[in-house]
Amino acid sequence: MPDTNTIRIATRGSALALAQANMIFAQCRKTFPGLTFEIKIVKTTGDKLQTQGVKPGQSLPKGLFTKELEVALVKNRADLAVHSLKDLPTELPAGLTLGAITRREDPREVLLYRDPSDGRGFEPGLTIAQLPADLTVATSSPRRKAQLLRLQPDWRITDIRGNVPTRLDKLAIDPRIDATVLAHAGLRRLDFEVGKDGLLRGDAVPDGTCATIVETSEMLPCVGQGAIGIEIRENDERIAKLCQRLNHFNTQVCAEAERSFLSAMGGGCQSPVAAHAEVRRERHPIQRGDRHRRTQRKPSPWPSARRPSQSQPVTRTPLERAWPSLRVRGRGCCASALSHPWASRRRRAPVRQSSLYRRGCRAPFRDRTAIA
Repeated sequence: MPDTNTIRIATRGSALALAQANMIFAQCRKTFPGLTFEIKIVKTTGDKLQTQGVKPGQSLPKGLFTKELEVALVKNRADLAVHSLKDLPTELPAGLTLGAITRREDPREVLLYRDPSDGRGFEPGLTIAQLPADLTVATSSPRRKAQLLRLQPDWRITDIRGNVPTRLDKLAIDPRIDATVLAHAGLRRLDFEVGKDGLLRGDAVPDGTCATIVETSEMLPCVGQGAIGIEIRENDERIAKLCQRLNHFNTQVCAEAERSFLSAMGGGCQSPVAAHAEVRRERHPIQRGDRHRRTQRKPSPWPSARRPSQSQPVTRTPLERAWPSLRVRGRGCCASALSHPWASRRRRAPVRQSSLYRRGCRAPFRDRTAIA
């Protein structure tokens, strides 16, 4: 029988996964000093594929980095599982749910390349547009590949596998690789820093590694990038209450909007789909005990003529559930999703779900980019 007094945190064994699990572990111990927590390392299919390598054209299964962690939850070998939210599929197994989403780290991408000290690199601080056209960039992400080729059509894209330190080593020693792209959030959680001089600093960083942060207006991040998702059993009320203290509301709103968009698009982590949501112009309800008391109401997603009665069950598609939180305008492989309507100073009437496909909902969003 498992020890019910100890809360078990399941995680992968990579350096980044352990760093994220230790962040949750430290937050749990600080928030609940009277409880005992422990970290359990689980090896996933994605870890095995990174070790063995992937053949060209080989299709990758869903839940590469999550399946074994979910099995541990279902079989009661763990109480919560810590994931990079971008790795977590939008459809979770029966009996499991997303208990919390932590505060988001910087969601931007970082372009990494070598400096000219070895005769094969370039000056620090260069952007994607400033780098030469005849480059080989290593990335296994279809989303990154699509956006890089939109910005630099002449670049050659090659696959790369491994965790963050492994990819940095490959960039330093492999003459066939000129650059790669990594998430800024992962670098920061591993205590790597992009200096003002355009160089990447930190333990185990090869000398002469240049780093340029890519703005979201130039390259949209993966859905959920920078956030940590905590998965739990659906009927575990004790752990659910614990997760309420770990959740960050604004990040949850944005992440759910992005994940609903991804689900409606029928995509996954191996699909060239990108989205980024932000809460802007946030205004909280002002509650006063006199006649000047003001509150902000959540806009209804149902037109007045179509609102169901209280006695009628309401069933909606993921896109219908998402639309008060999301506006999407995009073409081709990528689209942007920005701003939550609750943050707006104006309230507009909702529109029918069918028109969402044509022109986006009329919630007050500000588009940042649309990628052709």
